[in-house]
Amino acid sequence: MKTFFQFAERKTTYRKETLAGITTFLSMAYILVVNPIILSQAGMDKGALFTATALSAIVGSLLIGIMANFPIGIAPSMGLNSFFTFSVCIGMGVPWEIALTGVFVAGIIFMILSVMKIREKIINVIPQDLKYAIAGGIGFFVAFIGFKNAGLVVANPETFVSIGNLSSPTTLLAVFGFIITLMMLVKGIKGGIFYGMVATTVLGMIIGKINVPHSMIGKVPSLEPTFGVVFTHLGDIFTLEILAVIFTFLFVAFFDTAGALIAVASQAGIMKDNKIPNAGRALLADSASGVAGAIFGTSTTASFVESSAGVAVGGRTGFTSVIIALCFSIALFFSPILSVITPEVTAPALIIVGALMATEVRHINWNRLEIVIPSFVTIIMMPLTFSVATGIALGFILYPFAMISLKKWKDVHPIMYILCGLFIVYFAFS
Repeated sequence: MKTFFQFAERKTTYRKETLAGITTFLSMAYILVVNPIILSQAGMDKGALFTATALSAIVGSLLIGIMANFPIGIAPSMGLNSFFTFSVCIGMGVPWEIALTGVFVAGIIFMILSVMKIREKIINVIPQDLKYAIAGGIGFFVAFIGFKNAGLVVANPETFVSIGNLSSPTTLLAVFGFIITLMMLVKGIKGGIFYGMVATTVLGMIIGKINVPHSMIGKVPSLEPTFGVVFTHLGDIFTLEILAVIFTFLFVAFFDTAGALIAVASQAGIMKDNKIPNAGRALLADSASGVAGAIFGTSTTASFVESSAGVAVGGRTGFTSVIIALCFSIALFFSPILSVITPEVTAPALIIVGALMATEVRHINWNRLEIVIPSFVTIIMMPLTFSVATGIALGFILYPFAMISLKKWKDVHPIMYILCGLFIVYFAFS
């Protein structure tokens, strides 16, 4: 097992990998609760959605761990499940069965692009500085999510955002978790992020802000209402409206996953010569999990940026992903326990992980404006637009123009010009 997952080369142990897998699972377990809530508003069965969410996470995490040896968790994308429900099903009036078929077709296209190594080629030609900007930008984005979940940052109609209610018990619980985790990490305690989550959960139950589960074991809901529905609606997708939806699924999922892969590979120190090892296998695993997820009955899956929480506590190999899959398998039977994993519990971890990821910006060449401006826009627009894909797209548009202005157009790979054009078209018609 150690040889297969390259423990010696990546300087890791079973303990580190197991702790990393549990930490990542705890950071992304909210998807088991939130995904059914969101997608059920499109008319889907909430029980089947819970099971489909867990199964897609199990399949995706196992595939990327075993095929690509990456410490990443895969599950239904938070951004795309909202797009699926509110934009496609409710906004456009598309039945969820047809929308889910669109997800399935997008996944098949992704698999074809991965097998042809087109996705891998695109990731490898991204300039190194922009890769650092993507990794750092995701750090700011993850931290922003953490501050939001903690209640430290809230919406404000006059200033867009402002500081939250610091007297709120749940916010104070998150602040406690943040301080405890910070102190453990600064003291060099391994697994400080995980222990911080445990301490926050225990305190939350003691003070009555986190419900103590009345039972541990719950029945696994039937998958029958959603399983295989995509196969009966393949003939309904050939309209301009649905084809546009499929393209959007492709666009957002592609660059959400690309961003997560770049960020995690950079953070884990496994990126070499501006290339991600086994990127092709990782992308194929990601796209295959999207196909499987659609068959089970859930929206598009993606590599979770929360995987960086596991990397922060030592995860370096695919064994971390195997542990993530195992945790999701157990969660199928212990759904009542998931109620203790509240946003306040995971918020401190996300803030600290965001800080660790943001350190990647130090590698950017801040002395060259043609690098600085596209990189800065990439970084800042991820949290401001609440979208990794949007930040990447804007950076990719600006970079070629900056290089052309210096007559360095030959230094830009032709694929970057193609992507620049596609992004401009996307923003013009999306």
